[in-house]
Amino acid sequence: MKRFRRYYQHMIILAGSMLASTGMFAQDLHFSQFFNSPLSTNPANTGFIPDGDYRLGINYRNQWSSIMTLPYKTMSAFGDVQLMKDRFENGWLGAGLLVLRDVAGSGSLTSTKIYGSIAYHQMLGFSSLLSLGFNVGYANKQINTANLKFPDQFDGRFFDNKLPTQAILNNTSTSYLDLQVGMNYAYFPTENIYLNTGFSVHHVNKPRETFFANDSNDLNRVPRRYIGFLNASIKLNDDVIINPNVYYTTQANVHELVGGLTANYNLSGDGTYQLIGGVYYRNKEAIIPMVGLGYNDFTFLFSYDATLSSLKTYNNSRGAFEFSLIKQGIINPNVKRITPCPSFRAY
Repeated sequence: MKRFRRYYQHMIILAGSMLASTGMFAQDLHFSQFFNSPLSTNPANTGFIPDGDYRLGINYRNQWSSIMTLPYKTMSAFGDVQLMKDRFENGWLGAGLLVLRDVAGSGSLTSTKIYGSIAYHQMLGFSSLLSLGFNVGYANKQINTANLKFPDQFDGRFFDNKLPTQAILNNTSTSYLDLQVGMNYAYFPTENIYLNTGFSVHHVNKPRETFFANDSNDLNRVPRRYIGFLNASIKLNDDVIINPNVYYTTQANVHELVGGLTANYNLSGDGTYQLIGGVYYRNKEAIIPMVGLGYNDFTFLFSYDATLSSLKTYNNSRGAFEFSLIKQGIINPNVKRITPCPSFRAY
């Protein structure tokens, strides 16, 4: 129901004076496959790549196409790399770039965000790792009011956007600087067990976001968002690795809790081909089955949000579909992995 509320919050934003006070409580962009969007989840994930030296990825999400003419479409592309492994004793730097874009509604409310991130990773003994990271980003939101209809354009039967309206925006675009910080801790007692937990704070600077020229209302500041997660990777045998995950986020009194697992099945014996399947649950909102394939350094995963909340009456349980494509690579195969993650391959 929170996702449904998000849509109507944006519509209320466009209805005259309420734009100034309501818009900032809409939720941030999000993916059900949060574990495949590491840089948007936590900047400390930058360069945190147990299976490689670099990583590239794309994500796409289409939400509410069953109840909206123009549904939410969320896209991202990211890349990160490990640096300076020979400069620090049992440590390294991670550098990354993240681009996010979201388009929704008749007004084509468009959000574009570009972040550069840095993280430092330090081994603690032989079986644990501490990571600290931050990112700095440029965010822009734009809206096209040509196709919007406002309450004072209702003629008693229909909305007529040719009628004059008092809901006039000073600007159709707004931009601001955005800051995030985060930390991670990983524990890997054996080559078959890998645990990872992290916490991050988004919008640390609480940037102001408004389409009005002289709006100084603090309600137009983007509220801080807090994210915590716990991941694991456990190799059961030579054919199966399971990956349970729990994710929690809160922003402006809106909460989201997602948990579940995926399992990788070794199809080829050497890990070249893998079948991936699993299921997740978003508390009181959706069940999310997932299926995918792994081939060499590439992983493709498709998921579908089947609505369980009262919104299912309107969308027939058709919530959202999402896919991700991730590539992890090794620059120098002769260097032993510092943080070994359960794998079907011998590095």
